[in-house]
Amino acid sequence: MSTWCPDLAGFSGPKYQAVADALARAVAEGYLHPGDRLPPQRALAARLGFDLTTITRAYDLARERGLIVARGRAGSFVREARGGNVPDLAPLVTGSGMNCPPLAEDGLFQRAMCETLPELLTARNVACLQYQRPGGAPDVRRAGAMLLARAGFPSNEDQVILTAGGQNALHAILHATTRKGDRVACAQFVYPGFRTLARRLSLELVPLPEMTAEALRQANSAGKIQALYVVPTNNNPTTETIGLAQRKALAELARAEGIAVIEDDAYALLADDPIAPIGSFAPECSWYILSMSKVISPALRVAFARAPGVSKALQLAAEVHETAVMAPPLNAAVVARWLADGRFEQIVAATRAEAAARQRLAREILAPARHAGHPQGYHIWLELPRGIRAGDLSQVLNAHGLDSVSSDRFAVASRGTEALRITLGGVQNRDRLAAGLRVLEGNLGAALERWDVLV
Repeated sequence: MSTWCPDLAGFSGPKYQAVADALARAVAEGYLHPGDRLPPQRALAARLGFDLTTITRAYDLARERGLIVARGRAGSFVREARGGNVPDLAPLVTGSGMNCPPLAEDGLFQRAMCETLPELLTARNVACLQYQRPGGAPDVRRAGAMLLARAGFPSNEDQVILTAGGQNALHAILHATTRKGDRVACAQFVYPGFRTLARRLSLELVPLPEMTAEALRQANSAGKIQALYVVPTNNNPTTETIGLAQRKALAELARAEGIAVIEDDAYALLADDPIAPIGSFAPECSWYILSMSKVISPALRVAFARAPGVSKALQLAAEVHETAVMAPPLNAAVVARWLADGRFEQIVAATRAEAAARQRLAREILAPARHAGHPQGYHIWLELPRGIRAGDLSQVLNAHGLDSVSSDRFAVASRGTEALRITLGGVQNRDRLAAGLRVLEGNLGAALERWDVLV
């Protein structure tokens, strides 16, 4: 596609790097395809109004990243064999049951880590190599408060606590807000880590038929609801997103009835058009979690938790200290550096683009109306036709490299629903993902044909 011209809006850093990053996004989003011819360097420089040397450096960087190949006088082309800079992680993650984010095929996250760690260490930043005060270093908490503001929840840094991942934050918040026997409202299908904590703390989970203020009001009328646990954007596993009006209604009811809102917004930053958090409409009764695990990498073990007030934040910091001592300070310093220099948004944008490309792949291979998915999410929810047991199909898919989890792992109460959450991000290579999705479609099609004959 020799007519390609990058839109550099939203890219920061040197011009040559911005061009290379825009090229990576175009490949990830499917605008440029393997084998496409890129514009001659001189022609692209003229279109953008840049010096020729800038475009030469951009193409050199793209070649180093494994995105393009040069073929002499024929020009530069999008590389045919994709993913060369990123190892195939499928053997490591398939069957793990974890919803892992996809790594951009240009290796942006890995390169950023390789660049940032030496930057921090050569700057003699010895503080990030030591124990940290409960709640995290002040500069990291400030960075967290800025990130929450970007997510639509302006917060004082004194209310923001650094935690060792979202699960650690959730554990600490439940300890701070609930007691044995308390009733906690939630969706009918929820994140298994939350179910585990609720069982350990002897909480009574109250599944709502739908995540609405009216359903919460009825549950509270039947018995006092102490807290509401909710994943408002791209719920894990059902992929549902709560609209703005309903978020405001839930916040209003929570405030009126004294219900603590525990908002686990793990996927919010991936949405193209994010909606303001529920807690932003009732900040005095809301706890908010924003983790790096689902938008960048679970290996960082870094999350930011926002408490309703300073005293609650101190309580939360003490809970985190008792269970995990602290979040990894070096990783926390990396995240803070990325938030300051713009690399954070670049990495999240790459994750967003790769997730969107994989959702498109799922829509192309699977029959229409067969599954639910968020446009920028990397899992889908598939309610199975009769005659197919979720556990049996999950074993078949896992054997073919497609990570899937049966609905009973998420169900708060037995419903007899046969469904699967299928992870699109846990398979590193898109070709391997496509092969797994074809196996899924083949099994579903065969089952439906059998039932057509019987009917």
